[in-house]
Amino acid sequence: MTEEQVIQLFKCLSDKSRLQIIKNLAREPMYVELLAERLTLTPSTISFHLKKLMDTGLVKSYKDQYYVIYSINSEILNHNLLELIHTESPEHKAQAEREKKYRDKIIKSFFDMGKLKNIPVQNEKRKVVLAVIAEAFEQGKEYTEKEVNLIIADYHDDFCTLRKYMVAEGLLDRKNSIYMVSDRQPPII
Repeated sequence: MTEEQVIQLFKCLSDKSRLQIIKNLAREPMYVELLAERLTLTPSTISFHLKKLMDTGLVKSYKDQYYVIYSINSEILNHNLLELIHTESPEHKAQAEREKKYRDKIIKSFFDMGKLKNIPVQNEKRKVVLAVIAEAFEQGKEYTEKEVNLIIADYHDDFCTLRKYMVAEGLLDRKNSIYMVSDRQPPII
């Protein structure tokens, strides 16, 4: 589904009458007059709502003698909410671009010729700075505390604080005074 289809689906489900129609059709397929009787609505109101439900793909129909029978489209309803929310959007690329610009702005503000001017106080900005420093470490390689300190000291004199933050943020794992780049690195802006 496209993002626009997901939006239409949520809009469609936000109406109480449509939700009642879906609940009834989930029990069994029905025709307009039966739905109207059950929900105490006019057949024209039911038809209006069924048209909206069909436009989103939630309801499908088939002809049986003189009646048009409506039923739910279980294919649509079997999607879980996370699948619908994670639908690719045209805005996604623009958001990624804005995030990159924001990250670059932070890096430009806190680094001067590869050296960290000061450690950011704000946690989110500090995460970006720590991610830049983490790029100096090789994945899978073990480092002694002295080696970690030397690498971090190339960026800033307060290597102890930065090392502590990198471990706390999950960028480095520490076991028996041996450090490694973490496999569980959190997503960085």
